[in-house]
Amino acid sequence: MKTKAKIALFTLILIAASLAAQGAYLASPEKILLKNGITVYYLKSADLPIVSFRMWIKGAGYVFEPADLEGVASLAATLMLKGTAKMDANAIAEALDFMGARFGVAAGDEYVNVSAESLSEHFPKVMEIAADCLANPAFKDDEFAKERKTRIDSLKAVKDNPGAAVRAYFQKAYFGAHPMGHLASGTETSLNKITPADLKNYYQKYFRPERGVAAVVGDIDKTKLVDLLNATIGSWKSAGPAAPASTIPALPKPKGKKLILIDKPDATQAYWILGAPGYAIGDKLTPQATVMNTLFGGRFTSWLSTELRIKRGLTYGASSNLQSWTPGGIFSAGSFTRNEKIGEMLQITFDLLKKVRAEGFAAEEIESSRNYILGQFPPTLESNASKATAYVRLAFFNLGFDYYDKYLANISGVNGAQAKDAAVKLVPEADFVLVVVGKAAEIKAQLDKFGTWTVKKITDPDF
Repeated sequence: MKTKAKIALFTLILIAASLAAQGAYLASPEKILLKNGITVYYLKSADLPIVSFRMWIKGAGYVFEPADLEGVASLAATLMLKGTAKMDANAIAEALDFMGARFGVAAGDEYVNVSAESLSEHFPKVMEIAADCLANPAFKDDEFAKERKTRIDSLKAVKDNPGAAVRAYFQKAYFGAHPMGHLASGTETSLNKITPADLKNYYQKYFRPERGVAAVVGDIDKTKLVDLLNATIGSWKSAGPAAPASTIPALPKPKGKKLILIDKPDATQAYWILGAPGYAIGDKLTPQATVMNTLFGGRFTSWLSTELRIKRGLTYGASSNLQSWTPGGIFSAGSFTRNEKIGEMLQITFDLLKKVRAEGFAAEEIESSRNYILGQFPPTLESNASKATAYVRLAFFNLGFDYYDKYLANISGVNGAQAKDAAVKLVPEADFVLVVVGKAAEIKAQLDKFGTWTVKKITDPDF
C-alpha cells in the first residue's frame, strides 16, 4: 500500500474510532416544551460552569419584510436591546457587562437569532433580561433615530469598500425582487421610510414565541432549567392575530449570462462574484457537493486559490462557496485583482469552471478532500455554544439529530464520479450572474469579450 494511502486509511480509522468512542458527533438532547409554545432542546454539560442559549424565531427574518421596508427586521432586532419598559439601553448593557455575559438578537434570512451565554450562576439573571427584551421592547424614538443614522452612514461607507459593496450588488443582481434579495442592513431609501411604528408592527406580527426553536447546553439541571425558562421566556405572549405564513418562494434561476459592472472610478482593484443555482438545505447532493467545492475553491489549496494566488500572484484570496436555504441555494465564486489583470483572472476562472465540469478530479484529490472535511469537522462541535446552535439548526430545518453522523459517513463514501456529477449540476456553464465592481475606464475593454455588460454607477442610489 502506498504511503499516502496508508496515511489516509490511518486518518479515517482514527476518525472512525473517535466517532465510535463518543457514540455520535452530537448527543441527542432532551426536549422541553414551554407553556407558550417555545420548543427547547437541552443537554447538560458540566465540564465548565457555563450555560449557552440559542433560539431561532421562524418567519421573523428579513425575507419576510415588506419590500418597501427593507431593513426593518434587523432594526427591530437590534433595538430590542436598546430599552424596555423596565430598563434603558445603558442599564441592559451595564448589567450584562457586570456579569461578563453575552446576549444578542439579530435578524437572519429565514429567522431571527437570539443568543445568550454566561456563567451558570448568572444564567437566571441573563434569561430575565432576555425575556424582558423579547416581550417588552420599547422601540424608543431616540434610540431608533441613532441606530437608523448609524446604519445609513454604514451603507455610505460600504460603497467606499468594493470588497463589501460587491456582495450587496451581487445579492441584488442575483435575487432581484425575490425576498432573498433584501439586504439585512436595508438601503438608504428603505431606512429613510421606516418609522418606530413600523418596528412595532413588524415585531407584533412576526416575532412569535410559538415559532421559537431553542437549545440550552451547559451546567444547569433540567428541573431548575424548566422552571427558569417558563418563568422567563416562557411567559412571553404573542401580540395580535395569528402570524402570517412563513413560506418562501422558490429561488430565481438565471437564464443566460447576467453581467453587471459597477463603475467605481477611484478603484485600483476589481472585485467580482459569480453565482449560479445550488440546492436546498438537507439535499442529498450535500456530501458530494461539499467534496467538490472543497477542491474547487473551498480551501487554501483549492484549484482557484492555487491558480489565481499561488501560481500567478493575481490576488491574496480566491474562493468558492455553497449556501443553502429552505427554498434552494447558490454556488458562488469570487476574488479580486489589480485593474489591469481582471480579464486574465476571469478567463482563468472560466477555464477552471469548464475543466471541472469536463474532467472532475483525480482520485488522490478526492481522498484529500474527504480527509480534510472529516478532520476539520469535529472541532466545530466542541463548545456549548456550537452544540446549542447545532441543535437549533437541525430542529429548525427538520434534519434530525443524527444528521451529522450520516453526513460525515456519506462524505467518507464520496467518489470521483459523484464529485464530478456535483460539478456538472452546480458549476455554471452558461447560466449565471456575474457582478464586477471596479474602474470601468480601465477594465471595461477587458470584460467585453465575456459578453454584454450592464454598467451602473456606484454613486447611484442604493444597490
